[in-house]
Amino acid sequence: MRLLLVEDDMMIGESVLDALRGEGYAVDWVRDGVMADSALRTEQYDLMLLDLGLPKMDGIAVLKALRARREATPVLIATARDAVSARIQGLDAGADDYVLKPYDLDELSARIRALLRRAAGRAEPVFSYGRISLNPATHEALLDGDPVALSQREWAVLEALIARPGMILSRAQLEEKLYSWKDEISSNAVEVYVHSLRKKLGPDLIRNIRGMGYMIAKEPAPATPRKDGGGDGTHNPCTDDAADDGGAEGGDGGGGE
Repeated sequence: MRLLLVEDDMMIGESVLDALRGEGYAVDWVRDGVMADSALRTEQYDLMLLDLGLPKMDGIAVLKALRARREATPVLIATARDAVSARIQGLDAGADDYVLKPYDLDELSARIRALLRRAAGRAEPVFSYGRISLNPATHEALLDGDPVALSQREWAVLEALIARPGMILSRAQLEEKLYSWKDEISSNAVEVYVHSLRKKLGPDLIRNIRGMGYMIAKEPAPATPRKDGGGDGTHNPCTDDAADDGGAEGGDGGGGE
């Protein structure tokens, strides 16, 4: 998931940035309202954490401009504990929730997860898909009830796909979920993570739609007996994944470097 952090205080911004990245989010941080407005016009974010007291363009103006473009990006506004009128103004301008400053980082993380759940149209705190369950609060992945170790970016790819079953995500769209502005992107990073997820969770979980990208089927396949290494034991990742991933990489409608 990719977040936009809008905070002009350097010390607070660095603390929140570190905390959110530690939760596995890709985070872009800007320090004034003009930069925030520009970022929102050029990038796609899963959520914005917006301080209201910003230089150059205040947070309410940023929020109103976003909603005037009919963009539904979830917005979590940050206000001082005694700024009740600012919270009301922000909510009436289109914010989805608020958090008080100084931040309690655990509460901030919980509110972000709640807004992301709401934006995805689900109430359950845990993703369940066939034999797989994902808990965003603990970053625990289970296959048939057994823990599966995933890296942060493997988790990010899987979460992006499993939250949108039946929807094709191009390589470029997945890269946007994985990386912030300052991150270096290798040309085959998404393919590497998909290959690893197939090995850990089964070869048929993530489908390649040639020339377009990747998807998880809208409905999970019927359960089959699990064998060591995941899957049904008939898949050769060295050949099958190479052929599949090459199709996605070759023409995903926007992932060219």
